[in-house]
Amino acid sequence: MSIYREYDIRGIYEKELNEKSVIKIAYALASKIDGKYVAVGYDARSHSPILFEYLVKGLNAGGKKVLDMGLVPTPVNYFTNYQEWKVDGKMITPSASVMITGSHNPSEYNGFKITVNKAPFFGEAIYGLGQECETLEVPKSERREVVTINAKERYINFLVNEFSHLKGMDTKIVYDCGNGVGGVVLPEIFEKLDLFTKGLYIEPDGTFPNHHPDPSVEKNLLDVKDLLEKEGDIAFAYDGDADRIAVLTHKNNIKGDMLALLFAMKMEKPTVVGEVKCSQVMYDELERRGAKAVMYKTGHSNLKVKMKEINADLACEVSGHIFFKNRYFGYDDAIYATLRVLELLQDGIDLDAELAELPKVYSTEEIKVKTTEEEKFKIIDKVKELLQNPPAEFPVIKDIIDVDGVRINFEKGWGLVRASNTTPVLVTRFESTEEKEAQNYEDTINALIKTAKDRL
Repeated sequence: MSIYREYDIRGIYEKELNEKSVIKIAYALASKIDGKYVAVGYDARSHSPILFEYLVKGLNAGGKKVLDMGLVPTPVNYFTNYQEWKVDGKMITPSASVMITGSHNPSEYNGFKITVNKAPFFGEAIYGLGQECETLEVPKSERREVVTINAKERYINFLVNEFSHLKGMDTKIVYDCGNGVGGVVLPEIFEKLDLFTKGLYIEPDGTFPNHHPDPSVEKNLLDVKDLLEKEGDIAFAYDGDADRIAVLTHKNNIKGDMLALLFAMKMEKPTVVGEVKCSQVMYDELERRGAKAVMYKTGHSNLKVKMKEINADLACEVSGHIFFKNRYFGYDDAIYATLRVLELLQDGIDLDAELAELPKVYSTEEIKVKTTEEEKFKIIDKVKELLQNPPAEFPVIKDIIDVDGVRINFEKGWGLVRASNTTPVLVTRFESTEEKEAQNYEDTINALIKTAKDRL
């Protein structure tokens, strides 16, 4: 059951994701899908095409026909759900899609991001699927129903058309695909838009020979930073399946929450959803500008569902998931976000100058506290209990937000403790208008976590 996560299914190839388990997953999933057609794509990992064949067996056994989009980024997979395709002599829209990807995990991992009826299949639906697979028997089937669709070409042409006004802009762009699957679309988009670009590690290679494809980790950005220093005006970096982005200027590594602020500048009173790790500066500044800011749970699936529920224009995670409903479909797409950043530059917006105008705060990166799958949520419950009567030395609490873990608002900042939904860790983050207060929040909350652990 450990492969069934909050947002997706993820595990080690052969050990956890093997022919037997994947066929079961696909067959069980088929029963959750009303229509006949399921679009499937995969990332650059060497075992992704093998898992594709296992998925085909299970989906076909469950009465579904597979639309094969081949090697594509995750956003292309999402995009497919919003397009009509000519199949079996008629125009159809997929009832679901599955993206085979291990995202930024090590190369031995792989997994499935599932969309059903244009909505994420996650949380209780995934856990229920896992329970069902425990006792499931899949009937023998020799049929193979697969139709190839050119989703990549459709996606590239769509973005080139949507951003035709960027053609020939003279900004010097450098970028790093990290040997992830972003490299199968980005160079062609840039070329068709006649942009001045230089790319690193474009060739998809699931062994990730140059660096780990996680742009939220500073050491993975060293090469693209060096290239930016020498040859660029702006830099972009992507994770393994190209649904997360890092944006770098000569002065800043612009995190997802600050990107949302910049994007919102060009929208008329937008509604913006952020996760609990986002800076208070983002929430306050959006409200000051007349936008509506909503804080919600971390996780790409959670944010997509919340966006649809409240008809939001934009959503973000600090880690670089950016979701546009404004002029787009409402899912996280790092390639689309790249072009929206270039649009800001073309409109004359100085990203560094805009960030320099914001209130100064001292923020930590995400700090991870190791624990176990069994204990992580129990620790959060105990922390909530202890906050009912905090220690004497604890900073004065203004209020507590418990939408996802515990975000404690203090007079000069905030601290967060939440249980990761994907790994056996607690995630903490701290922010204050004063550096010593940020450290104080970190020290006192860490002490509280220790007390919570000791009292379990």
